[in-house]
Amino acid sequence: MRDFDALMKETLDAEERELLAQMGEEPGWFSQIFGLFTGKIGWTNIVLAITQAVMFIAGIWAAVHFFNATEPLEALRWGLPAAVLMILAAVIKLSMLPVVYVNRVLREVKLLQLQLAQKH
Repeated sequence: MRDFDALMKETLDAEERELLAQMGEEPGWFSQIFGLFTGKIGWTNIVLAITQAVMFIAGIWAAVHFFNATEPLEALRWGLPAAVLMILAAVIKLSMLPVVYVNRVLREVKLLQLQLAQKH
């Protein structure tokens, strides 16, 4: 992929290189993750993150009781909620990951739009 980037930079004229410099480098992983909590729908991601954290903590609490249980029925009563809470916490966390990739694609589309606007 780096060879393609180098080839692309070689073929760009000075004006396009300046445009790429203005856009800057692609943000790092942590910048992209924390970027989920900004913008118009940032509040929903904050609610999801808090919900995920509560479910994870409750799942850990239930798992501790599960491992301390001496009776099979008691273990079942703690084990099922622990498993469900941990799985739901993982699903919520993984549901936010595609948004990061959508934001990356949108950034590239905006870059293409700027390049097209510079040509006309």
